[in-house]
Amino acid sequence: MFGHDAERDYRRARSLIGLSPQDFNFDRYLTVEEILIYQGGYYGMPVRAARRRAEELLDRFELRDKRRSNYLQLSGGMKRRLSLARALVHDPPLLILDEPTAGMDVELRLELWAFLREINAAGMTIFMTSHYLEEVEELCTRVGIVNFGKLVALERKDDLIARHGNASLQDIFLELVGRRAHG
Repeated sequence: MFGHDAERDYRRARSLIGLSPQDFNFDRYLTVEEILIYQGGYYGMPVRAARRRAEELLDRFELRDKRRSNYLQLSGGMKRRLSLARALVHDPPLLILDEPTAGMDVELRLELWAFLREINAAGMTIFMTSHYLEEVEELCTRVGIVNFGKLVALERKDDLIARHGNASLQDIFLELVGRRAHG
């Protein structure tokens, strides 16, 4: 992982990754702010630095007014933003997103897309899984298609689309997994 052995130097390798899972796995006894500070500590950040970073992320993800709330009091979209903030607390070079816009309304989804473009342009590598093919088409430069655990395509998005006669990713996906669109 970025030149570090993921087994022998696993602490360093893990410190280079931020993960926002599809399912929420927050500590139910911590406030929103405490979740971020605790995550910073998990990555070895001093408390003062973790607090400072939590402040930045609370602002960035518009969670400041919920900082003292329990995550169970948050809407689905706010939980998703908290998950992203937690993944970014230690400023990793690699961000892994599993269904990042699940449960988000259209406005929040578009804001997230803009944010992901921004951090990607600044140098962060983003690995994303999504069933929303329009999201993949909009955000990704490389696409992998998995069918029953088997990788059936992995290439630059533009090359994949051109190779399939400029079809949409949805049509390409259906073709590669052996299904056809109904209707």
